[in-house]
Amino acid sequence: MKDFRSLRVWEKSHKLTLDIYRVTSSFPREETYGLTSQMRRSSASIGANIAEGCGKRGNNEFRRFLQIASGSASELDYHLLLARDLGFLPDNDFREFGDDLLELRKMLTSLLQKVGSERSLAKC
Repeated sequence: MKDFRSLRVWEKSHKLTLDIYRVTSSFPREETYGLTSQMRRSSASIGANIAEGCGKRGNNEFRRFLQIASGSASELDYHLLLARDLGFLPDNDFREFGDDLLELRKMLTSLLQKVGSERSLAKC
């Protein structure tokens, strides 16, 4: 069992989630149960799945939760685009979130590769 708080990728995902909550608080009220909720849930899902994966016993399970976190990051990527195109998210915020999300996705990919290689080595 690993402490998820010690992972830089979790720290980055947590910060991104806090930022998403802040920016979506200014979205139109009629989006509360629509785009606002979707963006908050997909961003929170990234960190939550990293945390849950850390609580699992084996690397196979950890890897599965990292893959789910990666899928949530892709979902958030689309929601950011939609929010910008609907005029809810200014271009500068869209670019900043996009850069943060790209870095986060690279970190997830790297961790997935590391966890996968550790599993391969364990079989030797």
